[in-house]
Amino acid sequence: MKLQELSQEDLNILKSTENIVDGIAAMYGEHTEVLLHSLDRNNPSIVKIANGHITGRSIGAPITDFALFKLKKGQDISDSYVTKTSSGKTLRSITTVIRNSANIPIGLLCINTDMDAPLQSVLRIMLSENLSRCEPVNSPENFARSIDESLQTTLDKISAEVKANEQVPPSKKNREIVTQLYDLGVFELKDSIQIAAKRLDISVHTIYRYQREIKGK
Repeated sequence: MKLQELSQEDLNILKSTENIVDGIAAMYGEHTEVLLHSLDRNNPSIVKIANGHITGRSIGAPITDFALFKLKKGQDISDSYVTKTSSGKTLRSITTVIRNSANIPIGLLCINTDMDAPLQSVLRIMLSENLSRCEPVNSPENFARSIDESLQTTLDKISAEVKANEQVPPSKKNREIVTQLYDLGVFELKDSIQIAAKRLDISVHTIYRYQREIKGK
């Protein structure tokens, strides 16, 4: 596979991927390097990197021959592999190919974890520092297995909160529930109005009326 000159659209795709680099690095901490390689033939280099201290690299560093080898194998997601840095660190790595709308590779998302990092430090990061930054929540995140399940869980959660809110008069509770669902964009999903109407024991027409009133405001 030959590197190609990237278009502005390709560069925009890579730019939008930069947040993923920061997100993965924030999740796994200082012992995991995450980087984004551009496959622009004019400058095949790192365009975003987090925790570059692991390999000593920074933005502008050239793509490695090993990364190119992985790319030529034709796997969009490589098998995990073990490498060593020049300083002797053992890394467990994985490389993911980023493609444009024409299915042409335009970038590589690479993750390198330092396997020689002290276990206590890894556990401290994963169990203490990261958790201390998390905002407390009243209930766990819902990992629904279907759209219907997600809708029903979201509706039940909001319904319980509104019904427990004494500041909302009983006659206004269904309207408040519909308002919150509307604000979340729930009614953009297929069959959501029918599901909500059945769950709240009100008519579909009532929900449409509430929506018109919300839009009117």
